[in-house]
Amino acid sequence: MSTTANAGSSAPQGSFFGHPKGLSTLFFTEMWERFSFYGLRPLLVLFMAAAVLQDGWGWDRGEASAIVGIYAAFVYLASLPGGWIADKWLGLRKAVLYGGSLISLGHLTIGVSSFTHNKLPFFLGLIFIVLGTGLLKPNISAMVGDLYPEGGARKDAGFSIFYMGINLGAFIGQLITGFLGEKIGWHWGFTAAGVAMILGLVQFWIQSSKTLGDIGSEPTRHPDPTIQAKQESQVKIFTGIGIAILAIVIVLVATGVIVINAEIVGTYLAYVLVSIGFLYFAYLFIFGGLEGDEKKRILVIAVLFVFAAIFWSAFEQTPTALNLFAADFTDRHIGGWEMPATWFQSVNSAFIILLAPVIAALWTFLGNRNVNLSSPVKFAIGLGLTTIAFVVMLFASYIVVGGDGVRVSPFWLIGFYFFLTLGELFVSPVGLSSMTTLSPRRYVGQMMGIWFLASSVGNLIGGLVGGEVDPENLSAMPRLFTTTTLFLGGAALILILLSIPIARMMRKQEAKEIIDPIEEV
Repeated sequence: MSTTANAGSSAPQGSFFGHPKGLSTLFFTEMWERFSFYGLRPLLVLFMAAAVLQDGWGWDRGEASAIVGIYAAFVYLASLPGGWIADKWLGLRKAVLYGGSLISLGHLTIGVSSFTHNKLPFFLGLIFIVLGTGLLKPNISAMVGDLYPEGGARKDAGFSIFYMGINLGAFIGQLITGFLGEKIGWHWGFTAAGVAMILGLVQFWIQSSKTLGDIGSEPTRHPDPTIQAKQESQVKIFTGIGIAILAIVIVLVATGVIVINAEIVGTYLAYVLVSIGFLYFAYLFIFGGLEGDEKKRILVIAVLFVFAAIFWSAFEQTPTALNLFAADFTDRHIGGWEMPATWFQSVNSAFIILLAPVIAALWTFLGNRNVNLSSPVKFAIGLGLTTIAFVVMLFASYIVVGGDGVRVSPFWLIGFYFFLTLGELFVSPVGLSSMTTLSPRRYVGQMMGIWFLASSVGNLIGGLVGGEVDPENLSAMPRLFTTTTLFLGGAALILILLSIPIARMMRKQEAKEIIDPIEEV
């Protein structure tokens, strides 16, 4: 059995919208980090696909979209080793600090690359962001969970507020970097994203000791110092090997020894990511030292993982397919001025900001009346709402095709993002909360990594299909949106059916946990 210093009760008292004051520190840190991430991402595909005369690279849309998908996939994939490193070596708080530093370096490196028109610093910057986000993203979410040792509806509400911070940063970031990047110069948009992460890093460094107490200050420690030292040594060795392999690959690609086709690499990577998820859950069941109740909880996490991956594969078409739809097929003129295409990416974030407090209040309202929807049911509702969003885009795509590339009203995209946002609010914050609630304490960082592995799969698929939105191939759009709609609707139906036996299993386990202590007395 492991011990940990990350007890939620050790946080200083205070209030942030009726929640622990430490939530404010994590809220604003994540807000600035998401400013930088979402501010950069939609610029990437437009920059790489833009003509050379527009200071872009003039790359094929499929290649550019696949690169964005691979980059975003690795951002979330890195959360798995990032959670492991924090659990066994650094602790959650140091992982966030080191991660934020790497992200800042990455954004600034990308900004420099667009000044120098050199591709090597550009891809190095993306790698720094991947490594930094892997350390920061799962571990800051784990600290939010540690603020609520009691769990329950209040924890779900806390994660909804935290999620509002994510989207506040995304909303502001995409407006600012989108305007700077599209209207003034790509490098200005890239650099602005880096400055935002620096602000978040400084804020976390100053406020964490005042508001978080000892939450995240130490890694999960084994009571036997010898075993603890061995675990730390293993983490350091594997981390060093991983960095060395990465450095060798960078050198080989930079010197032309290895030539990479992003679309082919992305396709094979999708199979690899799914295999990683399957093998990791198999490892936990066989070698993870789990007890009976822990195995059941991990099984629920595995189910949520599968359907979260399906959700994110649809959602993450927004920075590629939907971004290109906004650029090519949406009327963006207001008077004589044309708004940046990337501004439509902020519509989702605006709806999150408006609706997240409503959904948080809904969970609290239902919880106070002992009406608690299970996580699978919430997920199924979210998938159903996302299905409606893609039905909207299906109609819009037929209008474009029927008009031979005519530009449609922006209200089609706004309607799409409304239903997509409702779906997201039933999936993402609930998923974050479920990971910290269901996870065995010693695996909480890694379970957050598994959650982001689902996002990794979704980002990759979204990137691979994003290039299908192309004025030169109009008929591909309805096919893309039809396929997505059918997958989402089918997944929602299957999950509703699965939620019944899952709920029955969890009720039996909860009853057993109540009875067992009485029997021991």
